[in-house]
Amino acid sequence: MRRVVILGNAGSGKSTLARRLGERLGAPVVHLDVLFWEPGWREPDAEAFRERVAAAHVGDAWISEGNYARRTFDIRLPRADLVIWMDTPRLTCARRVILRTASGKWRPDLAAGCAENLFRGDFPEFLGFAWNFDRRNKSGIEGYRLTHGPDVPVVRLRDRQQADEFLASL
Repeated sequence: MRRVVILGNAGSGKSTLARRLGERLGAPVVHLDVLFWEPGWREPDAEAFRERVAAAHVGDAWISEGNYARRTFDIRLPRADLVIWMDTPRLTCARRVILRTASGKWRPDLAAGCAENLFRGDFPEFLGFAWNFDRRNKSGIEGYRLTHGPDVPVVRLRDRQQADEFLASL
């Protein structure tokens, strides 16, 4: 296992697991939000984003966290050894999104110039995204996963304890 794609809702624990797995395997971690967002939460040119994603996934080892299914699965999944789905309950995800945003702390999985803030105008929309992820987004992401990586093994983790057990099993 040298190339891992981690999927899941906002607040599901993708970034935390990616960092821990990267340390455990000695593999670089690719946070797709860092590659996607421009300062001030501006979306990049689509081709520029795909070029950054392709460049970040050329090596023999990487841990790639983030969904961006329609935009990146054709680049990432054909080379992946494993997909990890963080199936964290939505209440946990929503709570984590609120707490991390309220903390105001910078995180390494955020792009430069893209601080989270409870008072940002689109925070309620983002929280709604997290709350409705399973109903609105998960099946579409799963469809793209099956299209671009149907033979890549999948591990599903529901909480921090399962993530800890998974890491301990390596």
